[in-house]
Amino acid sequence: MRESELAVIGDAELVEELSMLTTQTARMRARMVDIMTELERRRCARPAQHAASVRN
Repeated sequence: MRESELAVIGDAELVEELSMLTTQTARMRARMVDIMTELERRRCARPAQHAASVRN
C-alpha cells in the first residue's frame, strides 16, 4: 500500500489494519518458535536414533 493510499483511509480503518497486522505478526512469530523448537528436538534426537539403529 502506498503512502498516498494510506492518506485517504480513516483513522479507524488504519488502527484496524494495524491491529490485524500485529495479530498476524504474533501468530507468525509463535509459529516460527514452534518450528525452530521442533527442528531442535529432531536435531537432538538424531544421535539417539542413530545409536539405536547401529545396535540392531
